Amino acid sequence: MAGQDSVKTAARTLDLLEIFAKARAPLSLTEIAQRINAPISSCHSLVRTLQSRGYVYILDHRKRVYPTKRLLTIAQAIARHDPLLEKLTPILEGLMKATGETVLLGKRQGDQITYLEVIEGSHIVRYTSSPGDLKPLHSSAIGKSLLGQMEAAELAALLARLKLPRVTENTVTDAKALTEELDASRARGWYQTLGENIVDVMAISISRHLLDETLGVALAGPIARMQQNRDAYLAHLMEVGAAFDSLAAELRGL
Repeated sequence: MAGQDSVKTAARTLDLLEIFAKARAPLSLTEIAQRINAPISSCHSLVRTLQSRGYVYILDHRKRVYPTKRLLTIAQAIARHDPLLEKLTPILEGLMKATGETVLLGKRQGDQITYLEVIEGSHIVRYTSSPGDLKPLHSSAIGKSLLGQMEAAELAALLARLKLPRVTENTVTDAKALTEELDASRARGWYQTLGENIVDVMAISISRHLLDETLGVALAGPIARMQQNRDAYLAHLMEVGAAFDSLAAELRGL
């Protein structure tokens, strides 16, 4: 029970911090409790602990709570020394500047994809997401690019147990059809989604091995613009793949 309580406390702490990003304003204990669906007594203990560690402060007026910048400072220090991102971010930023589209870097975590980096495009109308967002393997371009790296038997076993929910009306939910698409995409060297994760968004992706990790890189944007510029975008994406390969060779030689 102690372990379960610790996990619940950790989840509530993260929930508490995340609601401030949505609220964008100080909140009372009652408002916090309602938004994270937790007892006021539990929220009071969490707030007191976070306050004692310098992560939140209490406004004297109406006793409302708001985070300090301590969490931001720690997050920035962590991000600056990410063993993958400090080397890959300049390459990803170059891809965004060359295309104007949103660039995504992702890694498989269990049965999902986690975005490690998101560099939003420069177009007014663009795809938006955030680092840490989770996406399904079968309906995301990065997910498909990583599935495409698997051996046939391993892939078949995964798809046999993996649920393939319909995220949009365009999502491929049949394991056989998905396998055939992955085979064709592997042969041409890149993968795509066409309104399968978000109805009006198209994404193209490749995957590469780096530091014993398999990573996926994708470009995402509105379907019409992505289709119109697909060949040019693919050329830039393949240049990123070559840059990843060169970096991987350099790191192996160190």
